[in-house]
Amino acid sequence: MATTAIPKTKISGGSFLLEERQTADVFTPEDFSEQHQMIGQTTEEFALNEILPNVEKIEHKDFSVSRNLLRKAGELGLSGVEIPEAYGGLEMDKVTSAVIADHIAKYAGFATTWGAHSGIGLLPIVYFGTEEQKKKYLPKLATGEIVGAYALSEASSGSDAMNCRARAELSADGKHYILNGEKMWITNAGFADLFTVFAKIGDKFSAFLVERTFPGFSVGGEEHKMGIRGSSTCPIILNDCKVPVENLLGEIGKGATIAFNILNIGRFKLGAMCVGGARVSIENAVAYAKQRKAFGKVIGDFGLVREKIANMATLIYVGESLVFRTVGLMDVLLSEIDKTNPEAAKETRKAIEEYAVECSIIKVWGSEMIDYVVDETLQIYAGYGFVEEYPAERAYRDARINRIFEGTNEINRLIITGFLLKRAMSGQLPLMPAIKKLMDEVLSGPSAGEEIEGPLAEERKLVAQAKKLGLFASGAATQKYMQAIQDQQEVMGAIADMTIEIYAMESAVLRAQKITEQKGEAGAALAVAMTRVYLAQAMEKIEAAARRVIAAVADGDMLRTQMAILRRLAKYEPFNTIALRQQIAAKTIEAGKYRLA
Repeated sequence: MATTAIPKTKISGGSFLLEERQTADVFTPEDFSEQHQMIGQTTEEFALNEILPNVEKIEHKDFSVSRNLLRKAGELGLSGVEIPEAYGGLEMDKVTSAVIADHIAKYAGFATTWGAHSGIGLLPIVYFGTEEQKKKYLPKLATGEIVGAYALSEASSGSDAMNCRARAELSADGKHYILNGEKMWITNAGFADLFTVFAKIGDKFSAFLVERTFPGFSVGGEEHKMGIRGSSTCPIILNDCKVPVENLLGEIGKGATIAFNILNIGRFKLGAMCVGGARVSIENAVAYAKQRKAFGKVIGDFGLVREKIANMATLIYVGESLVFRTVGLMDVLLSEIDKTNPEAAKETRKAIEEYAVECSIIKVWGSEMIDYVVDETLQIYAGYGFVEEYPAERAYRDARINRIFEGTNEINRLIITGFLLKRAMSGQLPLMPAIKKLMDEVLSGPSAGEEIEGPLAEERKLVAQAKKLGLFASGAATQKYMQAIQDQQEVMGAIADMTIEIYAMESAVLRAQKITEQKGEAGAALAVAMTRVYLAQAMEKIEAAARRVIAAVADGDMLRTQMAILRRLAKYEPFNTIALRQQIAAKTIEAGKYRLA
């Protein structure tokens, strides 16, 4: 395992809504070990020296180049960091896997290929495979000798994965499962060797390891996609495909457990890739803004362009904070698992599932963040941004898929709220008592407010207010709908939006506070500026979402009373975000890229 300065406190998933966190509870990029930094540098050099020179070949679907790059990534250990050493991997922490995902995202086409192979392609075997399956497949997947893929989606089911039509029946001699059906939008399908395929045995949703050479297996033509053209995306066809019984993955009927646990990991890695992709876009935007002239000066001197650059830099800062806080939490639980215990695999899955809410938050937030960044980058390029030979055009197209990958953002919003409510109902998360306590407090009249002292006191107070706003709106909705809230998707989505922003706000504040403790106020000035800019816009989003919820669940005198409470909870003294953005833009333009120091 990597030597990691991870926090030691075990923290329940979703508890950030109810409990105040300390800086010792969070892992940030400033806590990277030398090993993390070295692997980040190795990945960065691989991306710059191996991936980027081959972009045009990959874009024209020369997938022999992609396979060769996967082999080189395997030689460097970049694909096997989560594979146990016994099966040819490096067995490193989740922080390391996120660092690699971040730095490999210089070009989205290959990052998608690598992510599908090293994440959802091989991790089902790591976490659910038998000893024989691990010995047979993992060493070759680690080196890139064979390429992995993950086949869950179907044309008729999409996000409703459990409603799949693919079927598996045991052969008369009991030696094979016979699979029939079709899977759609399968990344790496054009050249992958091994597929995790989901199908139903009767009504039992199950998973299988299917080799490309198995009889009855075939691959359809390449999809002509709007973006990520450098990745292979094809349907796969199962026509009486014979799969040996020993290639059943996990237990019959446990396919959902496999699918959703693997997607949790895919979601935080996707968030890390979005941060890496945004970092590339801001470098392009700044470089162009520093050389493009209009009205007698470079456009990087114009206030509205600088505002865009400041917003992009701020979002990258918050994105880093979200991703590494979450993987740090995960590593705390994973580090305590005794790998010699027969139940180790089960405990590992439980540790990953613990942060399902946080992983979905990262996926939604990160994919929408990079959409903003590439859009503003294209705007800075203006007409040239719409031209293929400039980098803004490809980044704009490539980013759009992220809101669909790993479960659509709509599905993930429902997961966020639904998972929190499920935990609340089961007593795992004391959400309902917290809501009741807050409702009693706010209905009894204005209070003096919490006394918060020390570094970033005002910012921490704002996070506390945001949590109260979120709980208040959630409480009003649960009182109105009770269990039927699951049918109110717009309300569920608004609650998810508040939850996402609360987690992002707190992650940014805790990181800035930690940097202040380590480097002093001067050393943390840029982090604090970015944090304040983000808090201001996040509070606007939370207040707007809370208004939508309250207006949906109350009317008449109750509506007026609840809106008065909402206004009281949302009240704060605004930051001078124009001056803060000027400060952030100046530092970013001077550096030529996103840089915190």
